[in-house]
Amino acid sequence: MTIKLVVGGFTLNIISAYVPQAGLDEEVKRHFWKDLDEMVHGISHTENIFIGGNINGHIGAMSGGYADVHGGFGFDRNRGGTYLLDFVRAFDLVIENSSFPKKREHLVTFRSLVVETQIDYLLFRKSDRGLCTDCKVIPSENLSTLHRLLVMDLEITKKRGKRAMYSQHRIKWGALIEAKSQELGVKLATMGAWRSSGDASAMWTTTAQCIMEAATEVLGV
Repeated sequence: MTIKLVVGGFTLNIISAYVPQAGLDEEVKRHFWKDLDEMVHGISHTENIFIGGNINGHIGAMSGGYADVHGGFGFDRNRGGTYLLDFVRAFDLVIENSSFPKKREHLVTFRSLVVETQIDYLLFRKSDRGLCTDCKVIPSENLSTLHRLLVMDLEITKKRGKRAMYSQHRIKWGALIEAKSQELGVKLATMGAWRSSGDASAMWTTTAQCIMEAATEVLGV
């Protein structure tokens, strides 16, 4: 499942993934990775990607040849974890919940009576790493009976639009002393600045032009 959001000038593509279980046929798994590959390929490089889900694989406690995508915090590696690491590297992503030093209880995403491990992951582009301030498991919250809630904190700053630039000169309103104020008032009255008529836009345009011309003559620019 994928959702596209626009937040603060960023276009976020959020993908929820679930890799077939370990006991299923390898062909089924290859089909999953092929579909995910095509989905990510279809997203523009100018847009952000966040992938989260149950990968059903272990990425390893150490980076072990994948230091460019693995932060060094995980569990024993298996074939499913290697598939994930290769996929992440191919798309220049990073496994974010392997990147923060945490206690074991904040790394474990799956816990049963016989095992506790890490099989749920959050991925995004390396170029967006600066957006993430933290990533961890909340032990007290469960998504299901066995899966714990994995959360990521992001700081997205709204992009400021450029202010419009005007070619007209600025009026030196600081020079508006009482004598010049009276002179300005006389000129505006003579120009009929306050007698404009028509729709609001036309009235304001006429008045503004009169003020600009009179102020420029009286106060200078």
